[in-house]
Amino acid sequence: MWAIIEPLLPEDKAVGRLREVDLREVFNAINDRADHGAKWRNLPGEFPAWQTVYSYFRSGVRLRIWESINAALVACVRESVGRESEASLMVIDS
Repeated sequence: MWAIIEPLLPEDKAVGRLREVDLREVFNAINDRADHGAKWRNLPGEFPAWQTVYSYFRSGVRLRIWESINAALVACVRESVGRESEASLMVIDS
């Protein structure tokens, strides 16, 4: 799964201060928060600081990174069960 997600995450900046956190740990912290519904400030201590995680989360929302990760993972799951990567039919209900 990480091999699919990692290329979709932002690269380190070419200039300025280098990234000090592991993006995999940031991603794991975001998933942990989503799984447990906890507040950002209540992230377990094994993850990076909540402010850092929240900053990456908001950046991902703004840059639509989470949408691209979701689309890539859905395509991967569909292909793993022998389907086309994209649905051929869609039903919309209001």
